[in-house]
Amino acid sequence: MARSQVTVIKTSPERVIDDYKRLLHSAKYQKYIPKEYNTALKINISWHHFYPACSTTPWQLEGVIKTMLEDEYPREKVYGCHNRTVVVSAKKGEINNKHKKVLEKYNVQNIHLYEMEEWVNYEPKGKILVLDKIFPKGIKIPKRLIGSNIIHLPTMKTHVFTTITGAMKNAFGGLLHDKRHWTHSVIHETLVDLLTIQKEIHTGIFAVTDGTFAGDGPGPRCMEPHIKNFILASDDQVAIDAISAKMMGFEPMSIKFIRLAHEEGLGIGNPEEINIVGEDISNVNFNFKCDYKTNTFASWGQKTIYWGALKPLEKILLRTFITPWSYLASIAYHDWYWYPFIGKKRVKEIIKSDWGKLWEKY
Repeated sequence: MARSQVTVIKTSPERVIDDYKRLLHSAKYQKYIPKEYNTALKINISWHHFYPACSTTPWQLEGVIKTMLEDEYPREKVYGCHNRTVVVSAKKGEINNKHKKVLEKYNVQNIHLYEMEEWVNYEPKGKILVLDKIFPKGIKIPKRLIGSNIIHLPTMKTHVFTTITGAMKNAFGGLLHDKRHWTHSVIHETLVDLLTIQKEIHTGIFAVTDGTFAGDGPGPRCMEPHIKNFILASDDQVAIDAISAKMMGFEPMSIKFIRLAHEEGLGIGNPEEINIVGEDISNVNFNFKCDYKTNTFASWGQKTIYWGALKPLEKILLRTFITPWSYLASIAYHDWYWYPFIGKKRVKEIIKSDWGKLWEKY
């Protein structure tokens, strides 16, 4: 396979919108996102609260939309794209994270895939590792996404199940319905399957990762946010996640979903085979951690069900009429305890920064 390219730029609040334009042009995004097709901007909302590094930033979304419109992408063919999560409200999240304001500013469609959108059974042509076994009655995906471009808008952060989360994980919400938590015990293989499907259904795939804020620890929510000032772009979903992982301090090929995708020929996961354009990141290492020592009580409980002592009870606990207990437990921990007593203090501190001041301007 030919070497992949990942563009990395160091930015600042004063020039971030212009830097997104420079990033996209340097990464030659127009080569991969043909104008004649619809383009879904897959917004990441990992929490309906604003928490730095957790969800797509408003300047990330604005930078991409503004550049596309200036490059004469038809406005009516570009749309913000949201998914539903059983414990996270996209409707609240798009307001609290200021995505809706950006979409309205540029008069771009705002589509919630679970509302009035048709979902269809899809039979992949390529090799599938686990999804056909988890969903034997069929893999349902949104019909709207078939035959369209997609630009993923993840942030740089760690994740309790996958070590890091980025472009590949961003498809988890958009392509799979709200029973996708059934796949958590085989999450790495699931992400590889979803990339296989994406390559079959999309007319173009691209990713833009925001690392202005970056999250360390038990992500995607209960992290320690840090200001890092980086933005990245690539047409290779595996490569951009690999470089994000490397910058955060992880060995990319030790992360299972990156290694599997590399081995399946879906992208490049070995940093030595990736061309870095723009910033010299050879000495960049955030020294982030995401292991058993960084677990929250909630993530420890989930891992006990998926891979630990409660594994024999997984189907009963998470796939039957009693399953709502797990949603309530997650909401109680994250929304009623962690955010009010821990998260808000961190937000108040980081909002004093120049990035925080920019966020408030939205």
